[in-house]
Amino acid sequence: MRLRALLDTDALGLRLLYGEDELERGVRGVMTTDLRDPSRYLSGGELVLTGLAWRRDAADSEPFVRILAQAGVAAVAAGTAELGDVPDDLVVACARHRLPLFAVHESVAFATITEHVVRQVSGERAGDLAAVVDRHRRMMTSGPAGGGPDVVLDLLGSDLDLRAWLLSPTGRLIAGSTAAGSREAEPALPADVCARLAAEQLAAARTGRPGPHRVTLGRTTYSLFPVRSSARSAPASRDVRETVLSDWVLAVEADAGEWTGERLDLLHGVTQLIAVERDRRDAARTVRRRLAQEVLELVQTGAAPGEIAARLRVAAPVLLPGLGTAPHWQVVVARVDWDGQEADGGPVAQALLEEILVDPASTGPEHSDRIAVAHTGDEAIALVPLPSVTGEHDGSGAGVLADALLAAVRDPLTAGLDGDGRLTLGVSAAVHSAEGLRGALEEARHARRVAAARQGRVCAAGHQELASHVLLLPFVPDDVRRAFTARLLDPLRDYDRRHRAELIPTLEAFLDCDGSWTRCASRLHLHVNTLRYRVGRIEQLTGRDLSRLEDKLDFFLALRMS
Repeated sequence: MRLRALLDTDALGLRLLYGEDELERGVRGVMTTDLRDPSRYLSGGELVLTGLAWRRDAADSEPFVRILAQAGVAAVAAGTAELGDVPDDLVVACARHRLPLFAVHESVAFATITEHVVRQVSGERAGDLAAVVDRHRRMMTSGPAGGGPDVVLDLLGSDLDLRAWLLSPTGRLIAGSTAAGSREAEPALPADVCARLAAEQLAAARTGRPGPHRVTLGRTTYSLFPVRSSARSAPASRDVRETVLSDWVLAVEADAGEWTGERLDLLHGVTQLIAVERDRRDAARTVRRRLAQEVLELVQTGAAPGEIAARLRVAAPVLLPGLGTAPHWQVVVARVDWDGQEADGGPVAQALLEEILVDPASTGPEHSDRIAVAHTGDEAIALVPLPSVTGEHDGSGAGVLADALLAAVRDPLTAGLDGDGRLTLGVSAAVHSAEGLRGALEEARHARRVAAARQGRVCAAGHQELASHVLLLPFVPDDVRRAFTARLLDPLRDYDRRHRAELIPTLEAFLDCDGSWTRCASRLHLHVNTLRYRVGRIEQLTGRDLSRLEDKLDFFLALRMS
């Protein structure tokens, strides 16, 4: 049953204090408690009734509500008999955790609400129970062991007539169901829809709201279920930011808001079956991660090139079976930073980098098997084998290009970082020998620092960008930048403000036209004499000479840093 149905039942005496946008949540049970921590008795989906006896002062509300939200309860209903009214601190805490809150009139007994909820939920369950039990048995006995997640998704199609797709956190399609009653695959979801669904799931998960999350795109409604590693299935004290960016998502073409509790239980069971596949994949990655870690340690400790080369010869057949010759290699460095948090972001960056380096057009869970990613401290480092570097510089070959690396995944990851996190990546040039790996690592790290100096939550930079003097600008201390730009540009800004003279735009256009009077005058729609007057005024106010290369460069840098 829905929270809205409870609110509309006058006999229950409920008054909504917070959660108008959450009234479509389903209620799967009811529990009365005055324990400060009732989490051991909660399984999710309950309406929690409380007389507030656990509250001694305002500080008690936040931990109590946080525990309920982490347990996935549907809502809280607080009695007013004890305190006369629901305290404001409880309302604020529920709003912070997006947990609906009702006030129960003092004339209504909790037993009345409990009896009503139990009667409604039991009635809904009775009609679908036998069919669901049989479906659950079939899915559990089939399992994913023989054919990966596709087997489970096929059963969703044949037994429940549900179209479903399994997506990575970046929106890459991992698996899809076949049409009910046929062996033909369902049409693949368009890439933009996959990316949008992944972004919606990441954004919803960051709020702490219990799933499934429902999204309507056009005329189609999807219900999104997270698929976590079985080691992380239970609620834990870890910050959600450390785990949400690695969750798969099961997207079902249906509105789960209309489902019974049993059908929701069945879909949660499906996610647990698929989680077994996740664990198998993660176990298979252990060998590749260890290879990358060993190579990284040798490179960073200054080991002899021969020792590094020997380790690379071991890695090459694992990462590129059948290649026959030693490949070229690129190094990619990634880092995830959270505002106000000094936590070790290496594992999060490692999981993200393993996914990002997969071709977005590829499907299935196995396409990251040829990427070795290690992590050290707060950064992840990928060793990417390239069978050929042909076309690397013109964009037509196999090389990893920083500009294209994040194009397909920027929107989902930005939603997952949710305004308080950043992902930055740096990409090295390709090297063909062990001697070049140390330089490639430093090149990738330096490129990542260039990316970190840019605006945006998800940024990358490549080795091609390290050949310009502009890369030095992000590393100039802030006080030096401010003093340098103020000395050159403040006189011009003050003059523009007083006289509306547009000296700054004129300076930018003059430099952009390489000092050409005619081209600059044409661009600004000015007579050349007017342009000469403005440039002369710039030189007079700053004491610089725009015919000198050094002064032109100083103005250029000042404009870039301002």
